[in-house]
Amino acid sequence: MSIPYWRLSGFYFFYFAALGSFTPYWSLYLKDIGFNTVQIGELFALLVGTKIIAPNLWGWIADHTQKSMPIIRVTSFFAALLFAAFLFIHGYLWFAWVTIGFSFFWNAALPQFEAITLFHLKEEPHRYSQIRLWGSIGFIAAVLGVGALIDDLPLIMLPIAITALLALTGLATLIVPEARAASQDKQPVGILQILKKPEVVAFFIVGTLLQIAHTPYYVFYSIYLNQYHYSATLTGGLWAIAIVAEIVLFLYMKRVLARFSLRTIFLFSIALAVTRWLVIAWCPDYLGLLILAQLLHAATFGGAHVAAIHLVHRYFGRQHQGKGQALYGSLCYGLGGMLGSFYGGYYWESAGPAFVYSIGAMACVFAWFITYFWIGRGNAVDPALG
Repeated sequence: MSIPYWRLSGFYFFYFAALGSFTPYWSLYLKDIGFNTVQIGELFALLVGTKIIAPNLWGWIADHTQKSMPIIRVTSFFAALLFAAFLFIHGYLWFAWVTIGFSFFWNAALPQFEAITLFHLKEEPHRYSQIRLWGSIGFIAAVLGVGALIDDLPLIMLPIAITALLALTGLATLIVPEARAASQDKQPVGILQILKKPEVVAFFIVGTLLQIAHTPYYVFYSIYLNQYHYSATLTGGLWAIAIVAEIVLFLYMKRVLARFSLRTIFLFSIALAVTRWLVIAWCPDYLGLLILAQLLHAATFGGAHVAAIHLVHRYFGRQHQGKGQALYGSLCYGLGGMLGSFYGGYYWESAGPAFVYSIGAMACVFAWFITYFWIGRGNAVDPALG
């Protein structure tokens, strides 16, 4: 059966368009309606903290029922419905409860869709980046469009735009066919046996550290730029530069995977992440350096993410792919994102943005050493990915 390239790409486009409307601007919206940086950090911590539970629950259900697409469809539509509630509620507690409810469903879809995509690709996993790049295109389109929109219109337009894009994501799931593993692994391995392997433990620790570093960027970068009097349009442009760099990497990722091992890609990406967070921390007045830092997003997110997705695919095999992708989402993006949101929110005012981003750089230093000593030692180029 042929790969449903455009149907898979359509989901990524709308999913990340919604994310591109949300991530750069939601903190600005929350600040505009009266929340302080500690409360904003806590709300983002609730958002990503839900990933610790939700993806694992949905992943377990998907692997046991072998019906991932119905789960993706239901959770996508409930995410859109719950997000629409932000148009009508007021007060921190209401925002907290709706954030938890929305996130519980929103965080279910992507890990399962990653597994669906890899199942469709079968023996061509190197084509993942060619499909995933449409998510980056959706993100950049939303970042630029919404940035221009909120420069001219009240910020109340933001939750309306995000709700619409979430609804389109749900509609996109209706045309994606189900996919299952072509065959079971010859010698099935229990999930606990996989999780006990030192390399797998090290991988999840590294992923968590990388998200601890990235999350203050996602949550506070737009507020940071606003403090230095960058306009919403220019802020959106800086976000867009990062995603353009990511798209370029995705276009060439097949060649990169054919030439370098996942270990090498991981190490190089993490090393550049250290540089990126230090530049953002200490050089906010220099637009040229901020542009350079955004170009490094190609490695710090794009390279690291593609390597991580392939490592999960390798570690967990066909039998546990849904659970593996869910664990990656929950432990790395969930736990790491929650910790990053908390420390970013609490130290932003008391210690300052430079301290917050420097902590991120230090987290990446630890991640680099853990990767160097425990992940992929002795592995050459991955021929299956070439």
